[in-house]
Amino acid sequence: MSTETFLPGADLVAAALPTTLFRFATAGSVDDGKSTLVGRLLHDSKAILADQLDAVARTSADRGFGGEGATGTKAIDLALLTDGLRAEREQGITIDVAYRYFATDRRSFILADCPGHVQYTKNTVTGASTADAVVVLIDARKGVLEQTRRHLSVLQLLRVAHVIVAVNKIDLVDFSEDVFREIEADVQRVGRELGLGSDGVADLRVIPVSALDGDNVVDASERTPWYDGPALLEVLETLPAADELESHLESFRFPVQLVVRPQGALAPDAIAGGLDPEAYRDYRAYAGQITEGSVKVGDRVSILTPGQDPRSTTVTGIDFAGRELAEAAAPQSVALRLADEFDVARGDTIAAAGTVREASADLYAALCWLSPKPLREGAKVLVKHGTRTVQALVRNVTGKLDLASFQLEPTSTLELNDIGHAQLRLAAPLPLENYLHHRRTGAFLVIDPLDGNTLAAGLVNDHPGDHEDERYSI
Repeated sequence: MSTETFLPGADLVAAALPTTLFRFATAGSVDDGKSTLVGRLLHDSKAILADQLDAVARTSADRGFGGEGATGTKAIDLALLTDGLRAEREQGITIDVAYRYFATDRRSFILADCPGHVQYTKNTVTGASTADAVVVLIDARKGVLEQTRRHLSVLQLLRVAHVIVAVNKIDLVDFSEDVFREIEADVQRVGRELGLGSDGVADLRVIPVSALDGDNVVDASERTPWYDGPALLEVLETLPAADELESHLESFRFPVQLVVRPQGALAPDAIAGGLDPEAYRDYRAYAGQITEGSVKVGDRVSILTPGQDPRSTTVTGIDFAGRELAEAAAPQSVALRLADEFDVARGDTIAAAGTVREASADLYAALCWLSPKPLREGAKVLVKHGTRTVQALVRNVTGKLDLASFQLEPTSTLELNDIGHAQLRLAAPLPLENYLHHRRTGAFLVIDPLDGNTLAAGLVNDHPGDHEDERYSI
């Protein structure tokens, strides 16, 4: 799932702070304390303005949230710092993904607070799709639940780089080490079943916390002397971002979003900034966001257009925010100038030469089904891959994930919140790449062609073989 789809404008932030920005999301079952944990992080990292804090304190008092916190200060309902919708405050639940931005001395953060209800699993997929890490909360009184297993399954499919399980409300079990160790063992067992922590899939760690009182959230707690690991914020400040982990492994990929062709006409503010209109009379560049890898001036690249053979050329210039760069890397948004004047349009992909396999019209994928409309074989849908959208036909559904055994069970349909595998036939071949090795270019969306709603988040799997079948047409 692309940043463009789920978090507009985040690519600009990432370009400005390529080494310090860290994205993370929260997930968990209902009432596990996700919003309270987020509020605690914001509060204790001094990311809340005084007037916001006063407003939350007044609302907390109106709702009867009184008494004193563990530190002796007047307690407030920290969940109100993120649950901004009226329905969320009335019901005391999170309904939509709430994005928050804060910073510490060591790092800047984009935080996505996701809802816990099963019916809002699609929101969790949305929040986790661009995250470098996901914090999964577990109520210490309840342990690992089916929704916990569902969320961990989604994170394994999305190949989130880091998974942190926060065993919350540890204060309600008298800071019991035995309770924590039992839950920790269950989490590690589920992680092993899913493959978390192995084969390059997310590392998995477990931390005991009390979001309400702040134990092990920002600072280590004296009330858990049996836990000698770091507090949650310290972990988030030191984990490497996904781009740092993967940039040296991935080849350059650049979906074209816009052709920049001013033909001598520039915006007044650009002219006022000193740009010469005549110098841009023959200017042609291709704008977009680098989704993988890096590119330098002089690199050989291939232009990938569905239905055409790859065309090779050389990068002659990289423009970013009014200045020229010698090199750019994911996730920067730039404009590329090429040596040859090929017909390049939105939806095409510019990639490192010799690194892309032949385009295919057969798509084998894992799907996180997000719609109340069930998926059935023979359905016609739209597939959005990068900046290109093509028609597709659902040839078959090969199975869905059993959350108890984590095995695929036979099925011919997928219902809301199911995770399954399917084969689709595309109207035009696309340069499909396995999500296992290409987290961004291996992802796509399935869209309803009638109303434009998103039906599923898809992850490209390897083809089991040549399955051309001319009986299927669109």
